Amino acid sequence: MSNTLENIILSLQHTQNMQKHIAENNLTTHIRHLQAWQTKRLLVTHDDLWQSKRFKPAMQFFIDELYGPKDFSQRDNELARVVPKMAKLLPDKALLSLQAALKLNALSLELDLSLIQDLGKNTLDHNSYFASYKACNNQTKREEQIQLLENLGLDLAQVVKISGISAILMLSRKPAKVAGVKSLHEFLEKGFKSFKKLGNVHDFINPIILKERKMMLALFENDENDNPLPKVN
Repeated sequence: MSNTLENIILSLQHTQNMQKHIAENNLTTHIRHLQAWQTKRLLVTHDDLWQSKRFKPAMQFFIDELYGPKDFSQRDNELARVVPKMAKLLPDKALLSLQAALKLNALSLELDLSLIQDLGKNTLDHNSYFASYKACNNQTKREEQIQLLENLGLDLAQVVKISGISAILMLSRKPAKVAGVKSLHEFLEKGFKSFKKLGNVHDFINPIILKERKMMLALFENDENDNPLPKVN
């Protein structure tokens, strides 16, 4: 089995273990509330991209499939079943994109759990989030999260250039449904469609990475009276 497939399995196992912990400790509502709040924060911070006809589909993909308050367990369960066959079903570049997405998804959930544990029963707002973010003291992992986001965007930009990938995805819709991997196929197709007409991916990725790195550093370095977060509902 290739290193890429092994990394996919590791990310899936890590996520499944965390999902089990979340369910056993009745944290699902808290996690979804945090993820919804973070999604609103992202949309405020990157409102110029969200309001852009060119960039909105890619923003929607990141929010719906990576950061938002969505249950990915069905997609992940489907993936776990077909991992051994994936090298035959997908081009190498598509596998790398999937690996990046799953690693980012797993790390983001891990960071969300840390926040939830520190927040405790505190009301979630931009002040409590700021305090808990800083208290988690995990800057290295936050830097990795942003790097994974950048890598994923660049990987997806390469996938859309693969000759015949559009036809492959379209023709595999029904077989994917029959095989019980509909959610996985929808994830791949949404990623492809959202980046297909993006043009130069750096016009989209660079502003996001620049703002997120600046925000991350400010959250760790600013004192409690200098909160860099926007106020969101």
